[in-house]
This record gives sequence, structure tokens and C-alpha cells, in this order.
Amino acid sequence: MENDSTFVAPEGVYSVTEEYKPAPSLIHPITPSNPVHPTRLSHITVRFPLHKPAGAAPGFAQLLAKKPSPADREKDAVSHTSSDTPDEEPAESVAEPSLFGGRKGLKAPPRPKHNIRTTSSTFIARLQSAEGLAKTLAGKHGDTTFLFYNSAKSLIWVDVGSGSGSGAGAKEPLARLTFTAFPTCHDVHPATGSPERLDVIIGFATGDLLWFCPLSSRYARLNKAGCVSASPVTAVRWVPSSASLFLAAHADGSVLIYDTEREDAPFAPPEPPAHWNPLETIHVSAPPFPQTKAPAKNPVSHWRVTRGTKAVVDMVFSPDAGHLALISEDGCLRVVDALSGALVDCFASYFGALGCLAWSPDGRFILTGGQDDLLTLFAPWEARVVARAQGHSSFVVGAAFDPQRCDGRTYRFGSVGDDGKLILWDFSSGALHRPKSHTAHSHGSQSAAAHRFSVASTASLRGLPPPAWSSLGEKDGREGGRFHPAPGRNEVAVVQPVLVKNTGAELATGIAFLPRALLTAGKTGLVKMWVRPLAIRAKRGSVHS
Repeated sequence: MENDSTFVAPEGVYSVTEEYKPAPSLIHPITPSNPVHPTRLSHITVRFPLHKPAGAAPGFAQLLAKKPSPADREKDAVSHTSSDTPDEEPAESVAEPSLFGGRKGLKAPPRPKHNIRTTSSTFIARLQSAEGLAKTLAGKHGDTTFLFYNSAKSLIWVDVGSGSGSGAGAKEPLARLTFTAFPTCHDVHPATGSPERLDVIIGFATGDLLWFCPLSSRYARLNKAGCVSASPVTAVRWVPSSASLFLAAHADGSVLIYDTEREDAPFAPPEPPAHWNPLETIHVSAPPFPQTKAPAKNPVSHWRVTRGTKAVVDMVFSPDAGHLALISEDGCLRVVDALSGALVDCFASYFGALGCLAWSPDGRFILTGGQDDLLTLFAPWEARVVARAQGHSSFVVGAAFDPQRCDGRTYRFGSVGDDGKLILWDFSSGALHRPKSHTAHSHGSQSAAAHRFSVASTASLRGLPPPAWSSLGEKDGREGGRFHPAPGRNEVAVVQPVLVKNTGAELATGIAFLPRALLTAGKTGLVKMWVRPLAIRAKRGSVHS
């Protein structure tokens, strides 16, 4: 029953129903002097009004080149902010206190100022929009999932799951934005997304950052020409509780915090002291406070995470946005207090650098994959490794949890690797295998206790307490330092795959789960949507990502 467009998981058959292929002219030739940047996926589900009231202005007045009437403007102010009314109160979802002491919720969320269609910037090469885009967007209703992905020098925006007919087929994107530099990462703000705005931040190999709203075709450029940091951007994340703050990780081992409302200024971070140990602390610095009435400048803060040239590879916020997980080329997973920048814990990989990262929907586990061909599950607030997943035969480059199949007892996650495999895993007490050569007395009481807990306690995962780290990264009574070496293979329980699918010649670089589908991204920019089995869709189709 399986073929290139289907696979059979325990819950049923997944089938490719949509494909997104880059134009042949955009496929980036891979040479030693011209490296490829992995395709990354960012997605958001936006709820459009089910019915438009008679006489109401379209939600995309600017795109339709129609100026809203005063009555319509007043109606729009009740539910969504608009660039035509800069002093409106923000929506409730973005008026929460900022983690970093930024916006106080007194003004509407900021918007980028420059029109990308009329810009004279040489950094932006071209914007191509689908024919009738304004009409397509104005006709949306209900939940719509938008996907952004990078391919060569382009960022591509597509509408996921709106295709008609049966069988797999290629779809045209809503828009394609092409640059003169390579985009390396991107993130869409989960809190500010609405039918009237989408905030996307894009990082580049040149160090540049671009804040872009595809609905209004407006943008703002930060760290222009590397004026703050010339190091390539490796990951970007919006701060969930702020409308204007975001984090950018760099290849030089640093993380910078930016505010979209601030101008950039040259910044030379102080060097860490000679005795600084990156396995025990994060070196946090910030520009000097400006003189009275002088506007503050970017960056808001600078974190030195690793020593030397070990890049920060990726980062992700915990579901409660209180902590940040970071992975790096030095082979470490770091859990950081997001408010203070204090290091809570640092975990070593079994071998080599880490390449991908995910946090479980309930915040209990962190999943990593890397050059040891393994996926590792951490229980961070207990400072231990719970299990390792064995099944890949090369570097693991992408991993994600499936929120639709995580219930507090069983956790579904997926991964892709340089071995051309797409693997699904179910983590629960029944899925764990005790290491064959391990005994209770072989490595001392601490290792034995950790192993017994990793096997036995998963039967009662629902009863575990929620994360309870202190805001200052204190150890809450735990013994030892913040650095935790990797336990041996014989000390950790093992998770076996429930599905192994060969992705073929197109090596996958990314994976993401949507309420009704699974997405995979390939090195040349080919993105596939694997629709879930019908029974799962009918049962859980109303859950939002």
C-alpha cells in the first residue's frame, strides 16, 4: 500500500495531497563555495470571520487600494489593529506584560513602515504575488493555515490545505520574496497574527534581519549590513508575550535581543572574563543606558552562549514562555531563564553537535537531535535524560512533537535525517526498552536510580508536576552544578520507531505537524503536505495549532 506519496502509521495512512516546488530558476546549485542553507518551516493558523456583515469593508483594504470609511474604521478598531489607525488599543493577546520589560500595552503594536513594492533597496530583489491575491485573501473565512519557507534566496508564502481535487499536486504560492542575500531562518509571531497582520522576522547569512508583513507588503530592516553583528543569523524567535521584541541567534555563539521600535546602533559587546565557563553561565551584557530623553537603541541585550566560534544552532521558548532552550555546535542543550538570561541547566549530547530542537506541548520534555544519530528526550526540571530514540543512521536534522497525539501519557514526535528517513516515534512506558547490559549496581546508585525512573515513571507521566524553575536559574535544592555530562548508552532507556519512511532522493531538512497534516521540507525547497488519516482528522480536526 505504501509508495512515494503514502505511508502507513499505526493510526492509519498518511498521503501527500499538496506539494510546493521551487521554480527551476530558484534552485540553488550546491558547491563547496556555494553552500546550501536548509529549508526551514514556519506556520500559523489565522481565524478569518465566518461571515462578513453587509456593507462592511474588506479586511484587506490596503491590498485592494480602497480606503475604509470612518464607520468601518471604528468597527475594525474593536477587533483588530490597523496601520491606518496607529493609536488604537492593542488586541488582548498582545497586551500582556513583556518578558524583557519592553512594551506596556499603552499603544497599538508597531508596524513596519516601508512599502516593499516601491522600495529602492538593493537588498530586496523582487516580490512576486499570485494573481488575484487581494481577492483570494478577502474571500477567506474560518481557520486558514499559512506556511512560510525559505528556498535559495527566496522566502515563500503559501496557503496550506486549500487545494481542491484529489491526489498530490503542485500549488502556486501566494507570494515569493527574493533577496540578494540568503535567508537562513524565519519566525511568524503567534500572538499578533490576525486577518489584518502577520509579523514575520527573517534572518540572513549576512547578519541582516528583516521584519515583514505579507498582508500589507511593508517591511523594516534591522542590523542593516551587520551594523550590530555581522555574524550569520542561525535562528530567530519572537518573544511570545511582546509585540515588538525578538531574539536572533548568531554563528559566533551569541544571542541578541532586538526591539522593532528601536533604531540600531553599533555595538561592541565586552569580552567575557578569562575564567568564564560557558557550561555554567551565560555572559549577559547590554549597551549603556542612553542619556535623558535620548531614545534607546538596539540591541536590548547581548548573550554570549558559547566560547570561540561554536554557533548557536536553534532556540525555542517553553510553552509558558518563561524559559528558552538553546542548542549549539559545542554539543550542548542549554535551558535559560528568559527574563534574566541566567543559565538553569546545561546538558551534553552523547556525541557531536546538536542540530534540531523541540519542546513538548505541555512543557515537560525537550527533544534534541544531532550528529550522534540519536534523538534525546530530556526532563529539564529534573535535570536528567529520560530516553533516547534510535533509528537514524546519519545526522538528525529536524524534529517536532505532534500536539494532536500528545496527551500527557503518550507523546508522538517525528524526525528527519541525512539518511533520507522520516521516522515517527511514540514515547510512553510501553515504548521504552530497558538497556540489555545495564544492572542496578553497574554504575552506582545515581545511574541506577535515573534509569529506574526513566523506565518506570513514564507510566504516570500525567501526574508529574509542572516545571518549577526559579526566575534566577537557581537549582531549587538539586545537588551538583549546572552542567550534566551525557549518560552512557547502557544507562538510558530506548525508544523504538513506530514508522520509518524513506523520503527518496530529496533529503528532508525539516518537519512540522499541523492539526490535519504533517509537513516535510527538502534541501532544494520541496515541501510536502501529508494529510492525516481520516479517523484522526474527524476526531481532532477542531484543535488549533
